[in-house]
Amino acid sequence: MRFTLEYPIERTGYAPEFRLPENLARVVRAAEEAGFGAICFSEHPAPSTKWLAAGGHHTFDPLAALSFCAGVTSRIRLMTNLLVLPYRNPLLTAKTLSTVDVLSGGRLTVVAGSGYLRSEFAALGVDFAERNELFDEAVEVLAKAWTGEPVRFEGRHFRALDQQLRPPPVQAGLPLWIGGNSKAARRRVVAHGQGWSPLFAQGVDAKTVRTSPIETVEQLASAIDELRGELHEAGRSPDSVDVQTEAPVPAVAGGDPEAAAHLDELAKLASAGVTWALVRLPADGVDSALDAIGHYGEDFIRASEGERR
Repeated sequence: MRFTLEYPIERTGYAPEFRLPENLARVVRAAEEAGFGAICFSEHPAPSTKWLAAGGHHTFDPLAALSFCAGVTSRIRLMTNLLVLPYRNPLLTAKTLSTVDVLSGGRLTVVAGSGYLRSEFAALGVDFAERNELFDEAVEVLAKAWTGEPVRFEGRHFRALDQQLRPPPVQAGLPLWIGGNSKAARRRVVAHGQGWSPLFAQGVDAKTVRTSPIETVEQLASAIDELRGELHEAGRSPDSVDVQTEAPVPAVAGGDPEAAAHLDELAKLASAGVTWALVRLPADGVDSALDAIGHYGEDFIRASEGERR
């Protein structure tokens, strides 16, 4: 199992010092040193006051933030988690993503979804009812554009007549992971994706993000088994597709019963078929986040690496 760090600005009530560039650099470098495989940012360019008041969160623009992270690191992967593809023209998206991949030396992983905030779609001038069709259209255009060859495509709201993206991404077949719990999301993984990013969503949370609830590791394991079967039927190796979901909330320091329980939960996720765990650490201050990153690397990431060996 590998580990992705969600930058703490995503957390409700985060300390304002996380907005400072020098602190973002400190956090991402510490994550790289601790053995985290990736750092991620989500996307909410125009959240409503109502959504924020109900527990929604702020974030940086993910691609701008990941470009910054690329410049101050050398190994850690850069992940959008997740990018809402219907929000923008897919050729513009392809260009920006390709640029980040080139300037990071091929370290970008794109986790993408169709979005769920109706008010945000309205603020951006995008028809919420079209989001699934726009998502599928974008995935097709991205794959064509990233080859570096001319793109001919008649979109719902645009027309490409031999448009060409150069330079193409460093990674041939830039990794595209699909977010969401639904069967439709898993079908998209089979058709287009190199990864699946479900989330544990219970009750009202599942309704809020407009996805099917996955409440237990057993339910997650069943969904992963279903995905693996569909991949096999499509002639794809199930082992070629990653699965990422949230890790349980960790103990800050290891060597105690809580740390042992956390390791046990990680082992259950791995047994279910999860290959990447998304980790959320303290947001009350940069120093406490750095301390937690160090502990997590020593007590959980290295322990997980030891189990693999």
